[in-house]
Amino acid sequence: MPGHPRVGTGQLMELLSVSLGAYYGDFTAAAARENLTASQAKTLTVLRRGPAAMRVLAETLACDASNMTGIVDRLEKRSLVRREPSPGDRRVKNVVLTPEGEQTIDTIRATMHTTTAGLDALDDEDRATLHALLSRVFTAKQD
Repeated sequence: MPGHPRVGTGQLMELLSVSLGAYYGDFTAAAARENLTASQAKTLTVLRRGPAAMRVLAETLACDASNMTGIVDRLEKRSLVRREPSPGDRRVKNVVLTPEGEQTIDTIRATMHTTTAGLDALDDEDRATLHALLSRVFTAKQD
C-alpha cells in the first residue's frame, strides 16, 4: 500500500504471537473459572463444529490419543460431552457436545473480558477486515 512501510513476515509473526498469547491467557483463565483445563475447554470448542472421533480430536488438538481419552473421560464425567457410535462405523466412537457443554463454552467465551474488550474496540469495518484477513491466513482444515 502506498504510504505504508512494508511490514515483514517476522514482524507479523511476532505480533501474532503476542496476540495469541493474550488470547490464550484470557481463554485459560476463563476455563479455570469453570473448573476446566485449557485442553478440556479447547476440546469443547472443537466439538462446537460437530461430533468428532477421538482420533480426529487428538489430531486437531495435537495431543496423544491416550491424553485425549483422559480429557474426554473427565468431560464426560461432568456431562459436558458424551460418546456415541459413529453412524458410518459402529466400532468408532464419536464425541458429542452436550447442551451443558455448549453452555459451558458459551460461559467461557462470555468471560474472556480482555479479548472481548479488544475486539469491541474495533469498528464494523475493522472487524470485517480482521475477519477476512484471518480467514485468508488461517483457513479451516477440512476433514
